[in-house]
Amino acid sequence: MTVKEYNRAVEDFADSLYRFILSDIRDEERANDIVQDTYEKLWRNVTKLEYAVVKSWLFSTAYHGMIDIIRKEKKMTMLEDTHTRNLAYESQYNDLNMILHAALERLPENQRSVILLRDYEGYSYQEIGEITGMTEAQVKINIYRGRLALKNYIGKIETVI
Repeated sequence: MTVKEYNRAVEDFADSLYRFILSDIRDEERANDIVQDTYEKLWRNVTKLEYAVVKSWLFSTAYHGMIDIIRKEKKMTMLEDTHTRNLAYESQYNDLNMILHAALERLPENQRSVILLRDYEGYSYQEIGEITGMTEAQVKINIYRGRLALKNYIGKIETVI
């Protein structure tokens, strides 16, 4: 990859990479740090990579960096079957965006990440697997479980609207 292609990668992917990381960790400074570290790693590997694989490489590297930070801070949580009933919420809602973000925050990291990559960023199951290091079947299972938990949390659509 050339320097010109590196600069193009910054212009093309930095915003979506930042949004992806920010939506998971909800901390602007840490999200900026992760994106900056990811582009630093890209710069160190600029001669080894081709531009065609840069987007996937960036998201994968940023995702793994984010996971490392989360593990270090011990913020990784697991959603057990016994806690799924606590996700149900029965009341009138006013702000659908606020509700969706609150529901996403309650999901475990792996489910939230794959849902954001699939539904917000538009990646295929295979691409999500490459980014997260999961198999395609694991990606599908995590998306299914995450969507089910979101559905249980949000409740009936009539309540939301």
